[in-house]
Amino acid sequence: MAKDKVFTSWDDTHSLLWERQPIRLAHGLHKSPLFSTDRLAELIERYPREHYSLVQTGAKESRRLWREGEIGNLSGRQVMDAVAGGGLWLNLRNVSGVDSAYRAMLDDMFAEIAANVPGFEAPKYQAGILISSPDAQVYYHADLPGQGLIQIAGRKRVYVYPNSAPFLKPEHLEDIALFDVEVDIPYAPWYDAHAQVLDLEPGQMLSWPLNAPHRVENLGTVNISMTVSYVNDEIRRADIVNLANGLLRHRFGYQPKSRNLRGPSFFAKAVLQKLLRDSSWVKRERSARRPIDFRLDAAQPGRIVDLPKAA
Repeated sequence: MAKDKVFTSWDDTHSLLWERQPIRLAHGLHKSPLFSTDRLAELIERYPREHYSLVQTGAKESRRLWREGEIGNLSGRQVMDAVAGGGLWLNLRNVSGVDSAYRAMLDDMFAEIAANVPGFEAPKYQAGILISSPDAQVYYHADLPGQGLIQIAGRKRVYVYPNSAPFLKPEHLEDIALFDVEVDIPYAPWYDAHAQVLDLEPGQMLSWPLNAPHRVENLGTVNISMTVSYVNDEIRRADIVNLANGLLRHRFGYQPKSRNLRGPSFFAKAVLQKLLRDSSWVKRERSARRPIDFRLDAAQPGRIVDLPKAA
């Protein structure tokens, strides 16, 4: 029996606009049992610590807040209840690498994209699952790989900005590659006048141009979403240059003059970043920017407990 298609509304305009403009597509993934409450609770309970992020953010109109924490000993249901209480989002990163059922779903999706977009190639791709509070938000940021956001439950509003200056500069991408923190790039409220604003409902997916900055606001409901990211050869080469240029600026005080993806300068930077990307300096800089400083409170669901600061 033939498989149901992932996308239910793809037409020629989507093929023409893919990676060139934000596009909204219809899908059927929100009906999958892989996203049932029981299945997600079970997934949370066995999720590897190194593959999830638990983030506390400020509500809309409040001061900017970004803290990272850990689940502790709570059950999957308790974690989901805590998220529903407000101010949190849980990112189960690389779920396609942790659970083969989600990998199979992702394989079907990218096969359909390749069949619909001439010349599209994505040798590497992965997915994550986001479970977020009714009032949660994701601040203005950019991602290095190609990206898509698939809405499973709840409603959210996505602001997508141009991927060019002043909204995004090369040094912003270099800092993301070096420090592994996407939300530190500058933002000004007047940027919103130049954003495309799209609301997402269950059964809709949003895709946007490479590196386009964006921010997200939940619209009063618990949200379950799946993020997808992919890398091709051009993106891989750009990542190498971003990391190498970031190292040159921050580690050695040298202002890079090139972003070439081929030629002698590229190969020199490929060697540089390979030698230093796992160095103690890089690890120290990254950990300093992403401390784990709270844990969910098992005694009082919905509350968090501050962890002692590292010496």
